[in-house]
Amino acid sequence: MTEIEVVLFDLGGVLVDLGGVGPMKELSAIDTDDEFWDRWLTCRWVRAFERGECTPDEFAAGIVEDWGLTADAAAFLEAFQDWPGRLFPGAEALIEHVHAKLPIGCLSNTNALHWDRHFGTWPILEHFDYRFLSYELGVVKPDKELFEHVVEALPAAAERVLFLDDNLVNVNGAIDAGLVARHVRGVDGARAALVETGVLD
Repeated sequence: MTEIEVVLFDLGGVLVDLGGVGPMKELSAIDTDDEFWDRWLTCRWVRAFERGECTPDEFAAGIVEDWGLTADAAAFLEAFQDWPGRLFPGAEALIEHVHAKLPIGCLSNTNALHWDRHFGTWPILEHFDYRFLSYELGVVKPDKELFEHVVEALPAAAERVLFLDDNLVNVNGAIDAGLVARHVRGVDGARAALVETGVLD
């Protein structure tokens, strides 16, 4: 197995509980997480918002219309702002453990609302040597352009970069770009992948 030199973590679903997904599934009459994420990640309004290409109000109005939600745009946006919940138990300890061995970073589809209100306020960010955020870069996972940007920015070859994400489509996008990637959910899943790839004992 090729030695890993950099580890990149997705945030939501790997280190952070996205508690708002359950209510959104109910609003949109979607049964499973996989079905929800397949639709969410390909939605034109989600992609635009997480590339920083539309305002929060435009995003909310577009989601309500395209998804046929019964909530109005203002109510949806108010709920959406608080989708990110807490760090999963053990997340900070895992990050500290990995960072003691290797450079690490985050690679996340996110938006200014979630970053300013939640992700960007957490001390865990101090451990990240690299920060790749879709709304700052103007590209989103699983698009090839994002992974190409990441590879160019890192001091390691693609095949020495491990990426952990909770959505299989993003994992496949990373693999297509030459990275080592694993489909994981939560801290336990991340730790198992880090052991399997030789990062942790």
